[in-house]
Amino acid sequence: MRIGVNARFLLPGKLEGIGWYSFQILDRMVHQYPEHEYIFFYDRPMRPFLISHPSVKNVVLFPPARHPLLWYWWFEYSIPAAVKKYQLDCLFHADGYCSLRSNIPQLMVVHDLAYLHFPEQVPWLVRKYYQYFVPRQLSKANHLFAVSEATKLDMIQHFPDAESKTSIAYNGVRNYFKPLEEAEQLQVRNEYSDGCPYFLFVGAIHPRKNVSGLIRAFNLFKEKTNSDFKLVLVGRKAWDFQNFEQAFQHSPYQKEIIVLDYIAGDQLAKITASAFALVLPSFLEGFGVPVLEALYCNIPVMVSRTFSLPEVAGPGAYLFDPENIEEIADQLVFATRDEKRSERISLGSLHRQSFDWQKSMEAVHNQIVKTTSSR
Repeated sequence: MRIGVNARFLLPGKLEGIGWYSFQILDRMVHQYPEHEYIFFYDRPMRPFLISHPSVKNVVLFPPARHPLLWYWWFEYSIPAAVKKYQLDCLFHADGYCSLRSNIPQLMVVHDLAYLHFPEQVPWLVRKYYQYFVPRQLSKANHLFAVSEATKLDMIQHFPDAESKTSIAYNGVRNYFKPLEEAEQLQVRNEYSDGCPYFLFVGAIHPRKNVSGLIRAFNLFKEKTNSDFKLVLVGRKAWDFQNFEQAFQHSPYQKEIIVLDYIAGDQLAKITASAFALVLPSFLEGFGVPVLEALYCNIPVMVSRTFSLPEVAGPGAYLFDPENIEEIADQLVFATRDEKRSERISLGSLHRQSFDWQKSMEAVHNQIVKTTSSR
């Protein structure tokens, strides 16, 4: 079988949510099922290509697709031309898009439908692209993978016809997210938080992540407890982050808030494993990978009771209303005094076993074979 792969997000040194999902699924697939031919399509030259294998051919298609007009050209002209040139049997897209002009079987991963819930947070032209193309792409795709049950239900609610062709392919966790010995944790805390315990947020900073709300809740927490806890924020500034900067600049506890840029790999795992708890106050997450990473580090998780977060966080999580700053602060206080902390960690260690990259890769591969063979 000759499988075309949309590899736009396999960016060396810049892997985030969709990029990690693409890498973890595809790297496993090409090594475990080398009998297929894989044609990886990029929208810019990569050095080095992240996935190298004799069964993989890497192809760069013009133009670099990082703008709605260029998305349109890349998916509706470059991809169809490549389908004919390489005589593909199917296309796999891990980034939530597909080609309306290609008539071979296409399988597409849907991470969330945030544009429907928070349209004001999406740039005007991008929003118009989503509003026009996403319904058509969901209809066009032969099979859809949702990254959580919450995302699947959201898809079905807004696009009922998707139900019969949608299955779940969860995120997993990189193997270096694991518990640290207390001595190693102390070293990390000495490096990042002056040796103090800290709450941790990980994620790109934009309005949907509600980081400004977390800062305000942390202010209240400090007022209520007068403790030495810090707040560590790890993530790049993505877009529309003025509210975050305003909340940070006006915080009376600004010196207790440590803002770090994007950190990848083993160092992020160490920062996670050394935290007192991970806090993710997002208004919407299609999955919430940092939550699962924390569970694999034996760290309690504190999340919004919205969309996929309770599903991923499991029965040991602290839950709160992301709109209620007082409630978030109260949960922060409660977590520092909770006598059942170890029980929550145990519940998390059991719950995390539901999420596994190998299982998700098998689900994707088997569906590719099934969809293509039934053509």
